[in-house]
Amino acid sequence: MGRPLWYDPPEMADQPVTEPCPECEGTGWVIVDDGGAGTARRCECRKRALQGRLRDAAGIPARYANCTLSRFVTSHPEERARHQLLEARRVARKYIEGFLTETGFRESGLIFIGPPGGGKTHLAVAVLRELIDGYGVHGRFIDFTTLIHQIQSTFDPDSPESKRQVLDPVIKADVLVLDELGAQKPTAWVRDILYLVINTRYTERRPTLFTTNYRLDSPRVVTSPERSTLDRGPDPPVLDQRAPHLEERIPAQLVSRLFEMARPVILDAVGDHRVQILSGQVRV
Repeated sequence: MGRPLWYDPPEMADQPVTEPCPECEGTGWVIVDDGGAGTARRCECRKRALQGRLRDAAGIPARYANCTLSRFVTSHPEERARHQLLEARRVARKYIEGFLTETGFRESGLIFIGPPGGGKTHLAVAVLRELIDGYGVHGRFIDFTTLIHQIQSTFDPDSPESKRQVLDPVIKADVLVLDELGAQKPTAWVRDILYLVINTRYTERRPTLFTTNYRLDSPRVVTSPERSTLDRGPDPPVLDQRAPHLEERIPAQLVSRLFEMARPVILDAVGDHRVQILSGQVRV
């Protein structure tokens, strides 16, 4: 993951800018005065065009297309929930700011944990969007149930896609949002697919952002210098012990992988924040 900031991917680098730019006249390049013949650099219009293409390629659903950290609502009538919302946004912002390290992109991710409607997917998408816009990463959003259905559709003899064509963009994305981890019934086939996705990204050190409604018993595990840097600060609160355990939904060895792959961000006190906002219980 040691790619330079705003790398121009070969498949995008030579695509023309759709609207002529007054600065580069549509070439995508500008000449910067260096006291000699000048130095060529990519025009900002090229960066904006790439941002748009990368966002489109990420597959972010229309419902979440406008999710940003600035739009994440942290007001709540209960103090504990308000603290969790503020802390979750702080951790997300810190993750984005520290994504580019001395050796390349960060290898670890985040896992947002809590009941439905607490803002987990909003935060995961907001992080993905800012990484795309700020660092030019190739991101991908997928909820696990949809992924399973897409793979199952490839079994149809008339399917235009193969299983590999569905899985490759998910496995190879610079940053992946895997939404609703544990939502699908844990059949042997589902467990095999999940193991392939998570274990491959684990071994290839590709950062993944997870969301799940299921709890993890050990919310703080530091296994590397990078994780240690990310996890500095107060321990996150322990998830509500009444919630079902993630190990009931995915293989135990993958739960172990998650502790190395992602820092838990817990939102168990928030309740259905979406309903509270829509009903006017929470000010936006």
